[in-house]
This record gives sequence, structure tokens and C-alpha cells, in this order.
Amino acid sequence: MELKGKTNKPVMNEEKKPRRALGKSRKSKNLLQSFGYAFEGLGYALRTVNNLRIHLLFTVVVILGGMFFKISRMEYLVCLIFIALVISLELVNTAIEEAVDLSSPEINPIAKRSKDVAAGAVLFSAVIAFIVGCVIFIPKILMFIKGVL
Repeated sequence: MELKGKTNKPVMNEEKKPRRALGKSRKSKNLLQSFGYAFEGLGYALRTVNNLRIHLLFTVVVILGGMFFKISRMEYLVCLIFIALVISLELVNTAIEEAVDLSSPEINPIAKRSKDVAAGAVLFSAVIAFIVGCVIFIPKILMFIKGVL
């Protein structure tokens, strides 16, 4: 790679093509193989991303709490949508962090901003999910406490 022109942007030479991270292309040959790659990614994230495990713990708490407090189908759907949103954004955040680390192994303020913005998206969705959870569960918790006392 060399720098060209006034912008100092990198330009690839014909002889030096960028290498793929895994050597060979992992293009799927069939649907089953595509699912296999997706499950590999989920497994990797479960093994390496602490925040994902925390989100999954809260998922179990919400589902069990929903069963205990007998929330409605609509409330379950709202909870499931927010669970899916938060976990999906956590997975996308992980993918962005991995890609940024691969492309910019040295400290770079632009790489930092990319990672921070992706993490901010997860945080924002988690805060909104928490607020929605409070709207759904706090009245039920208060009624339960009132009934016990």
C-alpha cells in the first residue's frame, strides 16, 4: 500500500491485494452452512463477551418474572422485542469491535470513536429496555407487595 496525492489516502497497488482474515473465503454453499457460521458467531460471542452473558441473565429474569407476575401476551411481545434488540445490538457491537481491532491494531482516535458509538447503541437500547421493563413490572410488583402485606 502506498500513499498517493494530496489527501494521503492509501491506494492499493495491483500486486498487493489485501489478504482475507481467514485466508479462504467462507462464502456459504448452502443454507445449513450459513446457519453453521451464524452459530459459530453466537458461540464465540457467548464465550468471550461478558456483557452478552449479563444480557442473557436479565433475559432469564424477565421471562421468569413474566411467568410469575402473569404478564399479558402483548407485554411478553414487547419484552421479547427489546430483548432481541439489546442482544442483537450487543452482537453487532462485538462484530464492529472485532473488525476495528483487525483493521486498526494500533491506538487510533477514529477507531475508538467507532467502538464507542457501537457501545453507545447497546447502552441506549438497554436503558430504554430497562425503562419499558419498569413500566411493565413495577405495577405488578407493587400489587404483589400490597397483596402480601
